[in-house]
Amino acid sequence: MKITAIEIGKIAIPLKTPFITALRRVDVAEDLVVKVHTDDGHTGYGNAPATVVITGDSHESVAAAIRYTIGPKLIGRDIDDREDILDTIHQSMVHNTSAKAALDMAVHDLFGQRYGLPLYRFFGGRKTRIASDLTISINDPAGMAADACQAVALGYRHLKLKVGIDPAIDFQRVAAIRQAVGPDITIRLDANQGWKPKEAIRLIGRMEDAGLDIELVEQPVAAADFEGLKQVTDHVATDIMADESAFSAKDVFRLLAMRACDLINIKLMKAGGLGPAAQIAAMADAAGVGCMMGCMLESKVGITAAAALSAGKAVITKNDLDAADLMAADPVRGGITYDKDHLVVPDAPGLGITAIEGWQPLKD
Repeated sequence: MKITAIEIGKIAIPLKTPFITALRRVDVAEDLVVKVHTDDGHTGYGNAPATVVITGDSHESVAAAIRYTIGPKLIGRDIDDREDILDTIHQSMVHNTSAKAALDMAVHDLFGQRYGLPLYRFFGGRKTRIASDLTISINDPAGMAADACQAVALGYRHLKLKVGIDPAIDFQRVAAIRQAVGPDITIRLDANQGWKPKEAIRLIGRMEDAGLDIELVEQPVAAADFEGLKQVTDHVATDIMADESAFSAKDVFRLLAMRACDLINIKLMKAGGLGPAAQIAAMADAAGVGCMMGCMLESKVGITAAAALSAGKAVITKNDLDAADLMAADPVRGGITYDKDHLVVPDAPGLGITAIEGWQPLKD
């Protein structure tokens, strides 16, 4: 099974409601989807959304990296040489992690097809179902409380609240939601780098004193402020999770060595795909630190890949893989399915994806 061609295309999927964080607002998910073809008629799929404010990758930069730098090095390569192909992908250029992730997951998809192996089994095969939270976008307290109640009515038991714009209102947001959903729903916060260290300590402490029962707080401070992240971790009882601070295995090694956080959020678009993400999971496991499997606004292609890794690894105990469920349509045939707040991984070889409706090839 040798790679013969790589196609790059785009899909656009409206969201059910706007996705609003401290960093951005998205109304329509526009994702690049690559198709990697082989000489025996197989196609591997990969996915990369543009997340300029987090990864620095735009659609144009992802397409250019695949088309002109990384992709040409893969033509003629045998899928059986998976490790060498992954090395080629990740050593072809620095940064550009979203482009690398798209090709990496397509190669893994083909490897699974080559041996008739579902990817979740390739990564360990521990589960066929994983629970995910649902993201509640930033809004006024009453609006977020209403959205949270709607999510609970749909069957979600874990909610991830976007905060980080105004600390005073953030407290009101969380308090309103806790009152609305009651004590049995798990609440996680994602500040998206929105607070200063001392500000985060005061606010999280206030929430603890008020008995709001927050499971974890994700990336309370700026991504580069490892010392500030450690300061928050050391001064609150609530678990602190690194997200934007934890891109590469080297980042995670530094975080673990500093004991700067309690949890690591793994995302394929940050890590550069399933290969590096599995390395991060192994490193965290060796250090006794748990992980969450997260996502950007990937289509079901990327979500299926992320779910496969999570379903295989015991160290990944939490999931934020709701992106495909935030979308108003599903153009992807095959892949994961949602059962209320659970994702069911496919038992078909590779990613189990057979087609994508509305895929439009990009012109050179």
